[in-house]
Amino acid sequence: MCGIVGYIGKRDVAPLLLEGLQRLEYRGYDSAGIVITGKPSGKTPASLKMVKAKGRVRDLEARVPKRFAGTTGIAHTRWATHGAPSDENAHPHMDPEGKLALVHNGIIDNADELRAKLVAEGVEFASETDTEVLTHLIARSEAETLEERVRQALRLIEGTYGIAVLHSDFADRIVVARNGSPVVLGIGEKEMFVASDVAALVTHTRQVVTLDDGEMATLKADDFRTYTTEGTRTTASPTTVEWEAESYDMGGHDTYMHKEISEQPDAVDRVLRGRIDDRFSTVRLGGLNLDAREARAVRRVKILGCGTSYHAGLIGAQMIEELARIPADAEPASEFRYRNPVVDPDTLYVAVSQSGETYDVLAAVQELKRKGARVLGVVNVVGSAIARETDGGVYVHAGPEVCVVSTKCFTNTVVAFGLLALHLGRIRDLSVSDGKRLIEGLRKLPEQIREILDLEPEIKKLAEEYANAKSMMFIGRVRGYPVALEASLKLKEISYIHAEAYPASELKHGPLALIEPAMPTVAIVPNDDLLEKNRAAMEEIKARSGRILAVAHQEQEKADHTIVVPKNEVELDPILMGIPLQILAYHTALALGRDIDKPRNLAKSVTVE
Repeated sequence: MCGIVGYIGKRDVAPLLLEGLQRLEYRGYDSAGIVITGKPSGKTPASLKMVKAKGRVRDLEARVPKRFAGTTGIAHTRWATHGAPSDENAHPHMDPEGKLALVHNGIIDNADELRAKLVAEGVEFASETDTEVLTHLIARSEAETLEERVRQALRLIEGTYGIAVLHSDFADRIVVARNGSPVVLGIGEKEMFVASDVAALVTHTRQVVTLDDGEMATLKADDFRTYTTEGTRTTASPTTVEWEAESYDMGGHDTYMHKEISEQPDAVDRVLRGRIDDRFSTVRLGGLNLDAREARAVRRVKILGCGTSYHAGLIGAQMIEELARIPADAEPASEFRYRNPVVDPDTLYVAVSQSGETYDVLAAVQELKRKGARVLGVVNVVGSAIARETDGGVYVHAGPEVCVVSTKCFTNTVVAFGLLALHLGRIRDLSVSDGKRLIEGLRKLPEQIREILDLEPEIKKLAEEYANAKSMMFIGRVRGYPVALEASLKLKEISYIHAEAYPASELKHGPLALIEPAMPTVAIVPNDDLLEKNRAAMEEIKARSGRILAVAHQEQEKADHTIVVPKNEVELDPILMGIPLQILAYHTALALGRDIDKPRNLAKSVTVE
């Protein structure tokens, strides 16, 4: 959730670090800081110089002195866990002597216990953070090398971390480590970078090494080496990042969210490209590492994700049940891993994460693997932790998504589930004609999405009309219900309007009590076999003077307003019906003056519990 950037080389480090922090702003944060190793002068040894600030990176930049020279440094954007946002709680943290500095993503679970022990030994703390505990543990070590000091401290802590450490006595290096929180090394020409996200690196290098959990690295200007926290050397081969630096630019749009909504036709085309097999009316998903015999042996599919990924999983589970006739369901990964689930050898588990680093999903994957389960990943980031730890999977190829709330990645994830469902269905009992029908539907998606994007002026007017609502209800039935859940989440995330989603059939079991003119309802009304049931639900709302905005394939006379979207195959309709509601949420937030790309209290990549 927080952001780490580090550099060692020959260039002036402060501008590089500040630029890197700006590229990580989308992850969400409340304070920022930078520390550099000043050059030794004569008999004066190297020293650390630090600047921190509550607020945005621009607030930090305003505090950095003009003379702030150095060629090695680390920087951080913090998302508060232990202690409120403040200058004192901002990272980096330094030891009392000012010789060691540390930045940290993650949470140290036994921080209170360790803090109490350190206080009893006379240590004075300058912040409320758990990170400062680790800073003191490393600083108090008497080991000969910085690497061993870090290793000794890490053996004492429980929890998650991605860290980068500087020490003035070891001015030729940065030491980094990972356990549950991303750390990526960037390989340059006689210079090295480190970051928590490749977004901070791609301007300077596309050659990267991603650390595994339990792995550390030492970075020097002309070299790096990786090893375990026990000290055993590991082999790390750089890979090439597939995304260009321009992919992270706003591209003429006012916000990243607007850019990413508009990119969905091309993004969907990418997830389909090269995967359609017209000869057998199916799709090719070679990365699954699941042959036909193994696929036929699957008796159940369990999809695990959090937030938007969970909602995509709900749609995916319905597709798999309908097309492959395999019992399938989706569950929040954060709940699954704590309820001591029965892990069935005949169940195929699918982990869903945009970043591929979502901690709750990654922890569920690790628990499933420990129990011998087969786990697939559906992720966007190539080489991410979940992609590496699963047995196979599907990359969704949405491209970089910078806005905190997910739009194009959600859409591509659902399309990827459509591909997986078609693949499993054709291996089992789905007919050739149904395979052809669905392939034709998949191919129509990019152009149909463009048609929906052309409705933006109309949807903007509706958003401005509904922006005064204090609360909104979203309803849908079967295929429409996950769409309602995701649309409700989008609205509350960026507009801060309270929103709830219910199955339309559940209205009469309680939620109807909330219906009044001040409580608008958004109804998902596909033209399927439940059309009349959905119309009956709208009748119930109108009878109680409720306002209705329908998303449908034709005008709905019971609705006050209808957004008409193109019709596709019934199994694929949910993909299209969610997109106008992304636009609705965007323009509602815009009308209310919200910080759309960086909504309050939220972070893009959730790497803590």
